[in-house]
Amino acid sequence: MEQELQNMPSVENFQTLSDIFKQLGDGSRLRIFWLLCHCEECVVNLSAMVGMSSPAVSHHLKLLRAAGLIVNRRAGKEVYYTAANTQQAQLLHHMIEDLVVIACPSKQNL
Repeated sequence: MEQELQNMPSVENFQTLSDIFKQLGDGSRLRIFWLLCHCEECVVNLSAMVGMSSPAVSHHLKLLRAAGLIVNRRAGKEVYYTAANTQQAQLLHHMIEDLVVIACPSKQNL
């Protein structure tokens, strides 16, 4: 037990993880993140894809970007978003896909 306590991550490490998981605690934000793992899109297109207003999607994008899960690029007046090319974002994407298969009976035959 003493060895485990010595190797235990710091309080700050656990807080960072908690902050990332909080971002995925909202179903709409989770859907937006999942979409951005598969494509690069602007706010207007994302709004149409998820059936939400552009301001609501922009709010979710701001939170995902602050958590380091997505990145953006500007092309003229348009801003395009995609999942960050980080180990954390890739791991979360794979975890989401695996959990959907396990938790959603309609996806079990994929």
